[in-house]
Parts: sequence; C-alpha cells; structure tokens
Amino acid sequence: MEIRETLVSDCYKSISELSAGIYKENGSKFLSFAHPVSSEEEIRDILRKIKKEYFDATHHCYAYRLGHTGQIWRAADDGEPSSSAGRPILGQILSRELSDTLVVVVRYFGGIKLGVPGLIRAYKTAAADALDHAVVIEKTAVQTISVAFDYLQMNPVMKTLKDFSVTPYEQRFDLKCFLKADIPLSRAPEFTEALQKTEGPPVVVERC
Repeated sequence: MEIRETLVSDCYKSISELSAGIYKENGSKFLSFAHPVSSEEEIRDILRKIKKEYFDATHHCYAYRLGHTGQIWRAADDGEPSSSAGRPILGQILSRELSDTLVVVVRYFGGIKLGVPGLIRAYKTAAADALDHAVVIEKTAVQTISVAFDYLQMNPVMKTLKDFSVTPYEQRFDLKCFLKADIPLSRAPEFTEALQKTEGPPVVVERC
C-alpha cells in the first residue's frame, strides 16, 4: 500500500512535444501552441520567439503550469479584457490535469468585436485544439542528490543505490568519491537516511 501511494504522489501528466491548433470566428483568427516546459526561464524564451515570429498579431495570450503539483502557474490576457483569455487557456490545462505545460494563443483581430463571452469561448476552444493534438505523457517528480564518500565505502554505497534502483549520471572515484543521481521525490528522505547509515566516515548527502 505504501509503494502504491508513493508512485501516485510522484507521477504527473505533461505533454511530450509542441502541438498546434486554430480557431476562427467573425474574421478573427486564433493560433494556439502547446509547449512542454520545465522552467519559467524557458517559458520567457518561448514567448519572446513567438512574439517575434507573430509580431503583427493583435494579442499574444498565454497560460502555464509548472511542477509536479502544478504549484507554479500564470495566466496572461495581454490586453484582452480581464480573465477573458489567460484564464480560459489555463482552464484547459487544468481540466486535463497537465503540468510543465505552456499554451500560447495568438490572435489576429478580424474587425468584429466578439465580446467577453465570445473571447472566452474563442481562447478556450483554441487552447483545447492545441492540447487535443498533444501527446500526453507521464512524468516522475525527482530530487537530485549529490553523495560524497570515502573509497572504502564504495561497496555499501553502490549497494544502496542498487536497492533503490538509482543510476548515477555523474560520478568520480578516487580516495574521496562523488556521485550525483536523481531519485523519485518521495523516496529521497529514505534514500538519504540509508546512505547516512553506511559504516565508516560520514557519507555527505546534499539535495541539489
């Protein structure tokens, strides 16, 4: 039962690659783009590129959600009436229970005002179209951990990694050894405790 709860808490849904959609109404055209993202810095870069490519668009509205619990999010109307664009876009991300996902909707005004209800419908539909074309994947929230230990502690340390099915992606072995690895977030405290029980000089474990 405990293992099952651990898996649920660590797993969340995102998208695997860029997907696009479109919605048209009364001459206005709404181009939508769903991006997999991992940081706000990456999001800022994508937004700059989209605004540069679609420089002649009337609005560049977007919403995003980051982290395995979706704790980081934002919805932006970019000049449209308050909550008529960013919120409907965010709503589509939330309804699919996605995170690490950015959706941008670029609007070209067609000359006829849609009103707030019409805008909400347009941005919602455009965002939905992009996400409908996305490939949904399951991700695992991880904690990066660095471990420093003496060479004579090599065997027990490596056994602990094997017991937790952890494979280091960076390592250095000498009189003083070092390795870095990712472990499912909920298992990090247990993993750290197991390493620190290793006989000999203290094993130094740091969360990165």
